[in-house]
Amino acid sequence: MRGPDSASNESGRTIPLASIELVASAVAEVETALAEPTSALRYARAQLAARRAAAAILAARAQPRRGHRPQNVWQMLPRIAPELSEWAQFFSATSEHAAAAQAEIPSAISRREADDMVRDARNFLDRVMVALSRSSAAV
Repeated sequence: MRGPDSASNESGRTIPLASIELVASAVAEVETALAEPTSALRYARAQLAARRAAAAILAARAQPRRGHRPQNVWQMLPRIAPELSEWAQFFSATSEHAAAAQAEIPSAISRREADDMVRDARNFLDRVMVALSRSSAAV
């Protein structure tokens, strides 16, 4: 039976409400990124969208562990969702660039880099939605 804090995916299993909310937030961030006036802000928003999409997978599949030191989402994602490992490597590799974007350092991010990051975040979000719809994790 499905509770109010979940929804069914294609396999009839549930997707936690937290995952649904994170995906919705990621979609909103991509839309906001498209409207940002500067390349740095577009890049930073797109990176945030990707982190929220990754967090949606973790919310659906990860099991809490006690005594383990915290890791960032890009370190955890390959273990929890191996099919998204290449994406995790990509976004991890671009995270320093994202920090410069968040600091709005002039000329740190070109228009092309920002546009590419928005496109990549949108593609990653699409993959996450597919992964959630096929998820074998029952909640």
